[in-house]
Amino acid sequence: MQLILSCEHGGNEIPEQYNSLFKGKQSLLNSHRGYDPGTLDLFKYLQKLAVFSKSNTISRLLIECNRSLHHPNLFSEISKSCTSETKKQLIKSYYLPYRTAIEKEIELLLKNGDQVLHISLHSFTPRLEKEVRINDIGLLYDPKIKAEKDFSSKLKSGLLSENDQLKIRYNYPYRGNADGFTTFLRKKFKQNYIGIELEINQSLLEDLKFSENLKKQLKNTIKQLIS
Repeated sequence: MQLILSCEHGGNEIPEQYNSLFKGKQSLLNSHRGYDPGTLDLFKYLQKLAVFSKSNTISRLLIECNRSLHHPNLFSEISKSCTSETKKQLIKSYYLPYRTAIEKEIELLLKNGDQVLHISLHSFTPRLEKEVRINDIGLLYDPKIKAEKDFSSKLKSGLLSENDQLKIRYNYPYRGNADGFTTFLRKKFKQNYIGIELEINQSLLEDLKFSENLKKQLKNTIKQLIS
């Protein structure tokens, strides 16, 4: 089993040519709507476990790399005002290079006869409107795919053996088969591909990073499962 690690919302960067769109919106960029805090640091911590890893640090408020091209939220309420030409340029410059690099690596590994485990790192706000999310970790997968269901079960068991105080839920706070990068990849690679979105509650952040203990628990568990 070969691990591919990705991080779609690692940063809240806005390229200089688009700064005018976000004038006076720094607080929004710094919020959970601008990026997934903690994920880039975790990505770097886990990176050595993967045969291939790639992160994106352009804010999802400019273009959403975890959505399909047809999705209504590919562009945010801010970037939706851009011209069609600008949108095409955003797709060409940021969206496609990120996603295509990961797709090509998966394709290469599958052609070599490997099984691919793709873990996509995310974090979620502990409160969204009136909903309070009390779980620590969400494991998102397609319940129709036995390999993903089995792996998620092993991942949960492994994490709980590292820390039995963790509150872990399946397909929460989002559905694992909703529109997203792993959902897209499942449709393209129907054999020997396992796509898991690992969601961590932002209430566990300390100075915008997850604790060394939590990162170590995640690393130990994933390392054991892929070895």
